[in-house]
Amino acid sequence: MNKLTPLTRADILGPRFYAPVRDDFRRRIMELKKHRRVTVGDRVTLVFENRDTLRFQIEEMLRAESITSDEGIAAELEVYNALMPDARSLSATLFLEIPRELEAKTELYRFIGLDEHVMLEIGGHTLRAAFEPGRQELDRISAVQYTRYPLSEAALAALRTPGTPVAVAIAHPNYRERTQLTEEMRASLAADYG
Repeated sequence: MNKLTPLTRADILGPRFYAPVRDDFRRRIMELKKHRRVTVGDRVTLVFENRDTLRFQIEEMLRAESITSDEGIAAELEVYNALMPDARSLSATLFLEIPRELEAKTELYRFIGLDEHVMLEIGGHTLRAAFEPGRQELDRISAVQYTRYPLSEAALAALRTPGTPVAVAIAHPNYRERTQLTEEMRASLAADYG
């Protein structure tokens, strides 16, 4: 199955049927995410999404919220399919991680404007993150952000080429960090594109 194809109701087990397979499925997804999770400095983590990671999120949400109706499942499918990467873009969930001992509101305030300063570098191609609207205002920012990175044909070809350097760079005035992805991470992202 193509890793970019939107999920349908037929792909979702729901809480009753998910429970017996949850441990094995979680282990598989955690292993997959090892090659899709990028820590950028000490406050930002990105998880690059695909069909498997989003299916896992839906199953976990349905379980946590005890959602079993077809309408409820359809609503979750709509939310998470909007985060699905496609043939022309990568997609990642970005987490702002604030240590418990710090005041979250104050620390998050420092990140306002982050949506202008996150880049994915693939070889010589720099892709500016497009952030989901509504998760930041003039005086506040959500600790969870949904980002998309538009892929040109040349950037996609570079991503598919073994050994191409890939990095996430943040150049926010209050947070400047850059992390090089491993070759295993590049290969995991490229595998979504056949």
